[in-house]
Amino acid sequence: MSFDQLSSLESGSASGRRGNNGAFSDDPEFSRLSQGLMNKLFHLQGNISKLRSDISLLGTKRDNPRLRERVHTVLEESTEQFKEVGEGIKKVQTWEDVTPTQKYSQQKLSREFKSALSEFQYLQREALEKQRASVTAARAALDPNSPGEVGASGYEGEQLQLQLQEQEQIHLAPQDEVDFQDALITEREEEIRQIEEGVGDLNVLFQQVAQIVNEQGETLQTIEDNAVNVREDTRGADVELRSAARYQKNARSKACCLLLVLAVIMTIVLLAVFLG
Repeated sequence: MSFDQLSSLESGSASGRRGNNGAFSDDPEFSRLSQGLMNKLFHLQGNISKLRSDISLLGTKRDNPRLRERVHTVLEESTEQFKEVGEGIKKVQTWEDVTPTQKYSQQKLSREFKSALSEFQYLQREALEKQRASVTAARAALDPNSPGEVGASGYEGEQLQLQLQEQEQIHLAPQDEVDFQDALITEREEEIRQIEEGVGDLNVLFQQVAQIVNEQGETLQTIEDNAVNVREDTRGADVELRSAARYQKNARSKACCLLLVLAVIMTIVLLAVFLG
């Protein structure tokens, strides 16, 4: 390949990356950020799918410490990832001088983020409810004087059965086993506290993103209203200019007629003078 051919290819590539005014038609940093956020949201959707399956097993015969640990780990990791993505979403939403393509990316990211976060928050609350019910049942099993008022339907009915079984086992268990069960309950309570903190943090993040999106919507509405006003003002000015041009044309016609009449009168006067 010759030097001239290489130069022409480079210039063609550069022109494809630049707009008509010489500036880059797309912001590489914005593209990298938005694409990275979409990839993270896709990963979070996979976590949500796993959580939905695992949380449905809590409180059933397939419930076990390994399952609870997996649920807690995924909840904790996903909460941190949602916080990270949320900060990126806020940065994207406040990007200045966006193109129509970038505006579409902003709206798509915001929509996907709010949808994924809402679903994750629902799973958080469901896991929290089941964890609390499990701890309540376990505490009641350790306390022989506890009335154990748990509902007898659905998940709470299963917890009642587990509670009765644990009570029978604990009555016959040595003290070290009781202490071990108490330590497990304390660990579950700590997990509940962490889940509650995550729920609170994500609620704040959701509200912040929603507020930014609403503010952006108000800004766009203001821009649209201004554009409509400018268009109406332009139409009014055009009508006024056309009217002024019409009046000016009529005035010129009247002036020409008047000059013609004066010229005829002057001609008649001059002819009368010379012929007289």
